Amino acid sequence: MTRKILVTSALPYANGPIHLGHLVEYIQTDIWARFQKLQGNECYYVCADDAHGTPIMLKAREQGITPEALIERMGHEHQRDFAGFHVAFDNYYSTHSEENRTFSSLIYERLRDAGYIERQTITQAFDPKMEMFLPDRYIKGTCPRCGAEDQYGDNCEVCGASYSPDELKDPVSVISGERPVERESEHFFFRLQDFEGMLRDWAGSGRLQEEMANKLQEWFEEGLRAWDISRDEPYFGFEIPDAPGKYFYVWLDAPIGYMASFKNLCDREGVDFDSFWREDSDAEVYHFIGKDIVYFHALFWPAMLHGAGFRTPTRVNAHGFLTVDGQKMSKSRGTFIMAETYLRHLNPEYLRYYFAAKLSAGVHDLDLNLEDFTQRVNSDLVGKLVNIASRCAGFITKRFDGQLADRLDTPELFRQFTQAGEQIAELYERREFSRAVREIMALADEANQYIDEQKPWVIAKEEGQEQRLQAICTQGLNLFRVLMIYLKPVLPAMGKQAEAFLGLTPQQWGDARKPLLGHTINKFKPLMTRVEPDRIEAMIEESKHTLAPRNGQASAPGGPLADDPIAEEIEFADFARVDLRIAEIVAAEHVEGADKLLQLTLDLGGEQRNVFAGIKSAYAPEDLRGKLTVMVANLKPRKMRFGTSEGMVLAAGPGGEDLWILEPDSGAKPGMRVK
Repeated sequence: MTRKILVTSALPYANGPIHLGHLVEYIQTDIWARFQKLQGNECYYVCADDAHGTPIMLKAREQGITPEALIERMGHEHQRDFAGFHVAFDNYYSTHSEENRTFSSLIYERLRDAGYIERQTITQAFDPKMEMFLPDRYIKGTCPRCGAEDQYGDNCEVCGASYSPDELKDPVSVISGERPVERESEHFFFRLQDFEGMLRDWAGSGRLQEEMANKLQEWFEEGLRAWDISRDEPYFGFEIPDAPGKYFYVWLDAPIGYMASFKNLCDREGVDFDSFWREDSDAEVYHFIGKDIVYFHALFWPAMLHGAGFRTPTRVNAHGFLTVDGQKMSKSRGTFIMAETYLRHLNPEYLRYYFAAKLSAGVHDLDLNLEDFTQRVNSDLVGKLVNIASRCAGFITKRFDGQLADRLDTPELFRQFTQAGEQIAELYERREFSRAVREIMALADEANQYIDEQKPWVIAKEEGQEQRLQAICTQGLNLFRVLMIYLKPVLPAMGKQAEAFLGLTPQQWGDARKPLLGHTINKFKPLMTRVEPDRIEAMIEESKHTLAPRNGQASAPGGPLADDPIAEEIEFADFARVDLRIAEIVAAEHVEGADKLLQLTLDLGGEQRNVFAGIKSAYAPEDLRGKLTVMVANLKPRKMRFGTSEGMVLAAGPGGEDLWILEPDSGAKPGMRVK
């Protein structure tokens, strides 16, 4: 029976380019959607740019263009990059569309009329210069817990504390530099708590991976609260129908963008939209998302849909983040790689295959180990898969005018390959791509072993063995064809090349069961070349000079924020007042209760200072003792929760393990001034 399936990926934020971290999700989703289509199911894969919110508005203002111009440009860039990696959306749209405005208003009005929307007057930080309310991440100040300066309004990157903006000391707006004032505003709230019973039932019926279902249980135990779905002007988004000057929060209309993109496709292609989204629909809806946005997709989204009379998702599939060589993507190491940078140097199907070989149905992070990447692609795709075809095709072309034999040499081996298709299909269905790839490559090993044992290159030299030679090579090419059908969701471009070589129309999954006999093939051309290490090195080197978006792992609304604006200018005399001195780290200790701090005792050449430094992610205390470093010696002492810090150690790097204290050249002595 043909299934009706709608598949979506999380919406990339229209505020920055696509990088390899994003592509984990889109490649995973594309593989699954392609598999469903190969099975003959009615499957649609839709997505859109998430185009609303304060960051979009401010970035457009910074660039001197309209938000509409910004999101149009980013939309073109995103679609270009996705196409470069063969991510085949049936529709790619924008949340800034009339369809999305219509559905956002409709869902809101249904929720309002059913009593699920309430109004509350809240107090928020307001920028008096820019005349706008400030999101938490647009406020900076001194951490109320540890006293660290230049921290955001929602959490401290030094001690890890979470807090509200009104707790921040000496707060300033990152947009204008002005001190925010408190101002009241009426906001609209969605009563999420009214849906707890429904959400418990929904989450407990196999809609989520076990890890995510357990996370939901934690949220249920904490208690669900009403969700603020409104923002005040100025704001780039949709105005709430019955509230002039109030706008839907980006996270309300972003998931509705799935419906809007699909409606746009339905209107264009004549597909029945309601048959997928009405409450009693027998169609299936699958969302693929990053684990960081499960809260929105597993609580707010199904509750909104249910409350507004629409069906809820069949399943929400979450995935982990991408690391490179075992660490967070890093601009300084050149491992924060943009999609377009990769495409300038490497075949996109290398990455599709490598991701597939590592992806499972779980929520684990995926590591792109560049050495393993090279070895696996070269070994599996070139050394095993393509090798099967290249070892057989030449004999068929030269000795038999491209004509395959009318029989297979070993029919039982072919049946073994086709019978494996059922298990491989089940693995694809369950998103166990790594296991599917292992099964396919095990078959490739058997095909190569068969060719090794039959030695067609030897038989070709023997008289009277023409029919046997043709049958052996026909067998090898049929095994290759079956493997290429099984890998077609992962390697669509290579699959198309293989079909052209074999003289075939586009193959479906079921076509693998029937052998290709008495058929004419075309001359073989290499289907995949080896990964060259110098191309990887060139890609990494280019990436070191590519501006990476801030907080690079974001994959949906609430993702990368606009770059922080430069602070007000200072005079050279202000800078010259900073007294930099060489200091020896004579002691270093962990700070109890602090996630990121180390306590250092610094010797300035007779005078010792106590300094708290947020470098715990990069250094163990024993690594620091006895080192020379550079400190700001005339920084006013500041009281922290853990004690008084009497200076500042200078360090550089993007953060995490990539953080290095400044070490002077040999010959430096404690107390020496740095000029």
